[in-house]
Amino acid sequence: MNAATVDSTALTERELVQFVYREASLLDQARYAEWLELFADDGMYWMPLSPGQTDAKLHTSLMHEDKLLLGIRIERLAGARTYSQQPPSRCHHLLQQPEVLSRDDEAGQYQLRTSFHYIETRKDDQFLLAGWATHDLVRVQGALRIALKRVDLLNCDAAFGNICLFP
Repeated sequence: MNAATVDSTALTERELVQFVYREASLLDQARYAEWLELFADDGMYWMPLSPGQTDAKLHTSLMHEDKLLLGIRIERLAGARTYSQQPPSRCHHLLQQPEVLSRDDEAGQYQLRTSFHYIETRKDDQFLLAGWATHDLVRVQGALRIALKRVDLLNCDAAFGNICLFP
């Protein structure tokens, strides 16, 4: 990222925390196209398969998707022939207050960690996931964007059915 794309105006902790809350709210409202726009062009969504996993490329992950793959997943969710989504899955994120782990206002880089409970439901099926989300945020042309969203599930090494949406 070059200096022309970084806005060094300091963000308040409240603005950073509100970004994380807004991201979860967009998912809960099934506003997936708006949610996808929160990602930087090279942004990633990562859900490790094992506790403490440090590398998404050298180890298997539950999810490791760039913005293009996330977009394809979103298109599939809305597809008329996506029978597994008729009726559509719904979700709810219950977040603990996000904690700002690091911030570099000059570089426009921030990291927040949030404990969560996530419920996904479709028809009579409902399941609960718990864990922590780490948001690596960057400022791009004055706007916050997700460079990496890492979702560490408490039981990431368990056998899962389909996770259709985005914890």
